[in-house]
Amino acid sequence: RAFRSIVLPLKAIILNLLSIGAAYGLLVIVFKWGAGEWIGLIAFDQIEAWVPVMLFAMLFGLSMDYEVFLVSRMREEWDKGATNEEAVVLGLTKTGRLVTAAGLIMFAAFMGLIAGSIVGLQQFGFGLAAAILIDVTIVRALLVPSAMKLFGKWNWWLPDGLARVVRVEPSPLGEHRARNTPAAASGD
Repeated sequence: RAFRSIVLPLKAIILNLLSIGAAYGLLVIVFKWGAGEWIGLIAFDQIEAWVPVMLFAMLFGLSMDYEVFLVSRMREEWDKGATNEEAVVLGLTKTGRLVTAAGLIMFAAFMGLIAGSIVGLQQFGFGLAAAILIDVTIVRALLVPSAMKLFGKWNWWLPDGLARVVRVEPSPLGEHRARNTPAAASGD
């Protein structure tokens, strides 16, 4: 409801799954293939069964939190009358450092889990840390703004029928600038 868009939630889901998929791949490389032995991680023939499930739940929630925080600011700028490109730049400028700092703090906290000698906790901590690092440095800092620039005004589109269902105003594509310009506000 906050984004009032059909495109933004779909983009968020796809990019969140990208971070999670990258973490799963790194888990296999580091633990199953033994690439992490040189830093003291225990090579193991399998990923503990509970690790992918817990990783998915935690990472999807954390990634979505970062997405909502970043894109909400972009939506605020769009609602104030900024163009799509201006909204993306202003949103990233105003919240990008904060999201990155929060992610790096989470990265450091999750890396603490790999210090022990329990394989499952090492896998869980490494998976969380790797995904968060990928999410805040590559996905949120590069892919989200790039995708939003490519989608243009379609980022903010909400069809009339769906708007009625969620009880918000539809987001027509052609009326944004006219609705938010000072001339339109004064009635000129």
